[in-house]
This record gives sequence, structure tokens and C-alpha cells, in this order.
Amino acid sequence: MQRKLLILFLLIFAISCQTQNPIADMKISSKVISDNYLGDDYVYRLQTKKEHNYIFEDGKTLLGNKNIQAMSYSGYRQETRGKELSNKNDYCPTVEEIKEDMKILSAMGVKLIRTYDTQEFDHAPRVVEAIHQLNQENPDFEMYVMLGAWIQCQGAYTDSVDHRIEDAEFNKLEMDTAVKLAALYPDIVKIIAVGNEAMVTWQAHWVDSEIILKWVRYAKAAKNNPVNGYLLPRKVLLTSSDNFAVWGAEAPYRKEALTELLREIDFISLHTYPFHDTHYNSEFWRVKPVNQGKSDEEKVLLSMEAAFTRAVHQYNQVKNYLKEIDIVKPIHIGETGWATVDDHFYAIPGSGATDEIKDKIYYDAINQWCFDNNVSCFYFEAFNEPWKGGERGSESHFGLFTVDGKAKYPLWNLVDKGTFKGLKRDGREITKTFNGDFELLRKSLLIPPTMENN
Repeated sequence: MQRKLLILFLLIFAISCQTQNPIADMKISSKVISDNYLGDDYVYRLQTKKEHNYIFEDGKTLLGNKNIQAMSYSGYRQETRGKELSNKNDYCPTVEEIKEDMKILSAMGVKLIRTYDTQEFDHAPRVVEAIHQLNQENPDFEMYVMLGAWIQCQGAYTDSVDHRIEDAEFNKLEMDTAVKLAALYPDIVKIIAVGNEAMVTWQAHWVDSEIILKWVRYAKAAKNNPVNGYLLPRKVLLTSSDNFAVWGAEAPYRKEALTELLREIDFISLHTYPFHDTHYNSEFWRVKPVNQGKSDEEKVLLSMEAAFTRAVHQYNQVKNYLKEIDIVKPIHIGETGWATVDDHFYAIPGSGATDEIKDKIYYDAINQWCFDNNVSCFYFEAFNEPWKGGERGSESHFGLFTVDGKAKYPLWNLVDKGTFKGLKRDGREITKTFNGDFELLRKSLLIPPTMENN
């Protein structure tokens, strides 16, 4: 009897703690998500269209498949990728390290990852080899790749940059390596993405859309005419990953080459970052004066609902443009994400966007919306990458895991379920950030500024 009373007391205490923890209840409502539904006609007529999808032998589709979660992946662990080293691949993750990462991602349901370049470092070849080895060890292991080919202009990231001319030698090496890897690993490489934010003009490496069109056609031709002896498998999908402003054809991008590119690719890989917009276009983010009397949690949730709605609005901007020019193609999200640390624009003072609570709110909402609308979402990204933005720069903190394998708040529930039991990253077990302490997590919550705080 005493044991039963003790168990009952513990259950009541646990429920009481949960109801007294406002963080656990912070989520974008199902109504807000359902109000942004694309509509049955669009979802089932277009997003599931097999003509623009990868179809497996059993008839299942790769994109828009509720059973195939997608993720952006880059496994670099150091504060530099190693360009300055005598052997620039010394800091590139090894095949064994990548295998550890793939097991972690597989455990959480990820079966499709996205990479970014093919030949400057050994990262992409090691990724596909790691997956190949895991398949050899366990035939039931399932992981596919959207292989990125980096396309850039002449003199990118130098003082002599020229966006009118492409870096043809570099770009050809990228594309040839992409074709080779897809030919060597046909069971793994299912998509080639030609360029990463290579057309949006605020990037240092941008080129005109006619350059991306040229290399998409180059890859398509490789399905019939071998490149260096390698034939691109016919079923490989072709796309390009870029910002919503490009695919939605805002004024600087509205040209015939873009229209032709939209006709050539199999689907649109769309980038949307309301996180970055909290600084650059913040009108949606700041707390309205009428809401100043609300609790901190309510203010945060209102801003996050606006951020989620903004991402869907940018998706719809692209969808509406395709309708305008009478092109029927699925749109999937090639990148979206939420950074958890920053020391500049997104901290306080600043937009106050960075923390793990907001990351969870956005991660859960955008994934649910994508699930409901048959949209694949390559959430950015799997693991923090220190080389991208320094110790506290936001670009180093988009991962759902820290470099040392701690699961951030969006994944705490998976740790509780034992999803990562027995898995390690660099010898460390997968544990929770903040030691799983909700009070410490709560103290990290940043409150968006009000509209008066300009």
C-alpha cells in the first residue's frame, strides 16, 4: 500500500512540475499551423507528383515522404576547415567520425542528408563512403544524399571578385566530381544540387542564373554522355538551392535564364530564414506596444508565431511566382533553421532571437507544417560547426547538437526516450544541454525588443 501511495505521489509531483513549467507549453498552436495549410489540391496534386520525384523500386517516393526526414549535414569539428594546413584534409572528419554521425541521425529518423561541395575537401567523398560502409555492415541501414556542388564566381572571397565571370575551372571540378560520386554510389546519391545560394546577390560568390542553368544542363547531359568515363544515373534528380528572393523572382532575378532554369530542374530547393530576418527585416519580429503587458513567454511565442508565418509566406511567394509563369514543380525546403547562440545582431542588444527554446518552437512548427504539406525540409543543421562563425557567432550554432554531442532542447525528448542509447560522438555519450535543467534553460531565454526599442 505504501509503495502504491509513493508511486501516486511521484506521478502527481511530475505532472505538477510539468504544468508549472511554462517552457514545456511554449509551442505554436496547431491552429496557426493548419491555417497555413497549402490546400489539398496543391499538396496532393503537385507535391506528391511522381514526375518530379525519386521513385524507389517499391514505389515509395523520396521527397515529401513522411517517413524520410531530411537534414543538412557537415561534420567539421574544428575552428577551421584547414585550408591553411599543408594537408587541408587534416581537419576533415574521418569516415569513422562520419559513421558515428550517421548513426545518430538515423536513430532520430533522418534518412536523407544534404552536403555542400564535392572536391575542395574530402568531406563529400567520405560521407558517401561512410554510408556505403554502414550499408555493408547492416543492409537495413537507410541513408540517402542530396549532393551539393559548389558554384562560384571568379575571385570569390578575394579583393578581385568578378561576379560577371564564373570560376569555370573550379566549377567544372565540382560538377565532374558530383557526377563521379553519383555514378560510384547510385544507391546513396539521389539528388545533385547545383550551387548553394549561388544566385542571391548578397553572397560573396554569387553568379548569374545563366551559369547555374549551364551546369544543370551539363549534369543532365551526363545522363547520356559520360563525363571522364562516368555516366550520371538517369533517376538522379537535379535542383539548385537558393534563397526565396531568387525563386520568387524579385526584381533583380526576374530574367529568362531563371525561367529556363526553373523548367530544367526537377524541384525547387528553397531557403527561408526568418531567424536572419529578425535583424535584417525585423518588422514582423518586434513586440507590438499593445502586447507589452504580456508575460515574457507570451511575447516570445507571439514573435515565434510571426517568424513561422513569415517562412510560410516566403514559400508561398515562390509558389505564386511559379503559378504566374505557368511552371508546375514541387517546392521543398533546402534550408531553414534557428541559431541558439550569438554575440552580435541576434543577441541582446539586438533582436534577441538566439536560444534553444526558440529553436525548439521553430523546429517543431516548421517540421509539422512540412509533414502536413508533403514538403521535405532539410533543417539546418545537424551539428554545430565552429569554423563558420567563431566561438559565439551565430553561424557556428545552428546545429541541433553541439560539437561535443550534446542534444539541444529540440531533442531533449529523444534523449529521454533512449533514442541515442549506446551512440557516441567522438567518444562522448549523447546527453542534454544545460544538463537537462529547465531552470538553467529558462534563464537563457531572450525576450524580443518592443517596437519602441529601435
